Amino acid sequence: MKYKYTVTGMTCNGCRTSVEEKLNAIPEVENAMVNLESAEATIQMSKHISTQQLQEVLPNKYSISEQNSFANSSAITTEDTSELKQLFPLFLIFGYITIASILLNRNPWDTNGFMLDFMGLFYIVFSFFKLLDLKGFPKSFRMYDPLAKAVPIYAWLYPFVEVALALLFLMRIEIPIALVITLVILGITTIGVAKTLLDKKSMQCACLGIALKLPMTKATFIENSIMIVMAIIMLIQING
Repeated sequence: MKYKYTVTGMTCNGCRTSVEEKLNAIPEVENAMVNLESAEATIQMSKHISTQQLQEVLPNKYSISEQNSFANSSAITTEDTSELKQLFPLFLIFGYITIASILLNRNPWDTNGFMLDFMGLFYIVFSFFKLLDLKGFPKSFRMYDPLAKAVPIYAWLYPFVEVALALLFLMRIEIPIALVITLVILGITTIGVAKTLLDKKSMQCACLGIALKLPMTKATFIENSIMIVMAIIMLIQING
């Protein structure tokens, strides 16, 4: 059962993440996703929970109230049909990265150079969006990344790791090390993404930070898989 609620009192992404974590901690809640801009919470429950019970787990500064069932149905349908629209920034960024990598290596064509530039530009762009809200990103990232859950400081360091990897790839420095690190960190994240998708949880993806509010979808899994495949190909060629 999925229900829609209005949540007031949130003023920043830290508030949103705090409310999301409190709601997700309730045993009967299968998944809770909070939207700061619309001041709404979409909650998937194994059985219906009263609004009073939800309010009790939240700090006093937040107030939660259930929307009517017709509004719930309409909002959820709209949310489902707008998924592609929400993912448009991700597709656009991938398009720009691909085109830029092709142009940098087209004359003469260099496949290895294309993959190195693609990975470097991938990391530099994705780290940029994470650093836009470094305070809010770690909380969202810890919700699905296994290592970030176990070692909280890793979530804070992750954007800077991406910056370092971007420089290594673009400047052609210590490529084997950069490739191995890529396989490790993206492999761990992909495991968390796959688990989220298999559990059919609705969750915000932190791949482009939290400013763009991208939903966790198969596109997130594919995006990581492309980088992993490129890293494997490059390592095989280096060691071949």
